[in-house]
Amino acid sequence: MADSTPLKTPLHEWHVANGGRMVDYAGWSMPVQYAGVVEEHQTVRRGVGLFDVSHMGRLVFDGPKALGWINTVTTNDASKLEPGKIQYSLLANDLGGLIDDVLVYERPNKIYSLVCNAANREAVLKQFADHQEGFKASVVDKTLETAMISVQGPSALKTAGPLVDKPLEDVKYYHALFAKVAGDVEALVSRTGYTGEDGFELIVPAADAVKVWTALLDAGREFGAAAIGLGARDTLRFEAGMPLYGHELSDSVDPFIAGVGWAVKLDKGDFVGAEALRQQARNPATKRVGLRLEGKRIARQGSTVTADDRTLGAVTSGTFAPTLQQSLAMALIDTEFAAPGTKVTVDVRGKPESAEVVPLPFYKRPKV
Repeated sequence: MADSTPLKTPLHEWHVANGGRMVDYAGWSMPVQYAGVVEEHQTVRRGVGLFDVSHMGRLVFDGPKALGWINTVTTNDASKLEPGKIQYSLLANDLGGLIDDVLVYERPNKIYSLVCNAANREAVLKQFADHQEGFKASVVDKTLETAMISVQGPSALKTAGPLVDKPLEDVKYYHALFAKVAGDVEALVSRTGYTGEDGFELIVPAADAVKVWTALLDAGREFGAAAIGLGARDTLRFEAGMPLYGHELSDSVDPFIAGVGWAVKLDKGDFVGAEALRQQARNPATKRVGLRLEGKRIARQGSTVTADDRTLGAVTSGTFAPTLQQSLAMALIDTEFAAPGTKVTVDVRGKPESAEVVPLPFYKRPKV
């Protein structure tokens, strides 16, 4: 019988000692909140917050055919990468459904890193193994050897910058560099995140995780830095209109329905799922949209969306957005009803709630 005990990140004991409410998430024991979801959400929007995202899968690819292997299994064109650049991409199955959404990093010397969702790590590894024939390359799962810390918010640069021995202000969005952090800790530092705010993500050795985490908290103290749980990470990504696997993305949803078709490069040559995706790209019958509900009741995943006695689709994510103070939802609905301003009805626990289609994302951070 398989061991069902949740995995622990290198920061697990810190979370427990500092009031993290721990839950089993994707096979990991993770903090869902500390002070409370809304307070933590606002901490990130107004200052800076730290997330332990060590549950995310971290894979390293090496070998003379590593790039070709990655380009065959993922949908974006990894040949467009260059050292220090990061690419959002997807893994599709033969039918065009999504196995996961991932970030692909090109490191020096044609070595590549890939970050995937915790729940899909085994599926991602299997997909690469199933399509390795002909590619002289290897993949090493570094997830348990490393930690990943996300620093997010308008004060992220002021918090992380002084601890890194290279200038972070020069790092562009979706770019990364190797540097030393908190003195002598080797880190892969990227300007990425999942909150809609500016931010950085640091991959460090597991043994150094607590040292780096506490140094970042201390450095951000004057900006209100605090540890943030997965609850606020979800509300933050939701306001920013970012899809979540298992909600907006799944093996039964193709990229064009989900609104991430821009990460599919149908002209790059053959890749897994290409034939099906070419068919799906033509006239998607369904589209991911934003919904603004008239009242404050929350539409949860699976809530039916209707108009004129016709079922249009269903909600994929919904919450009362802390920044915007509105009940909002994302949904997959019929394309002909997807124009902003369209009036629809959402079934919220058996009661109809009037709603309107609105553009995504719901929130964009102010330009400085």
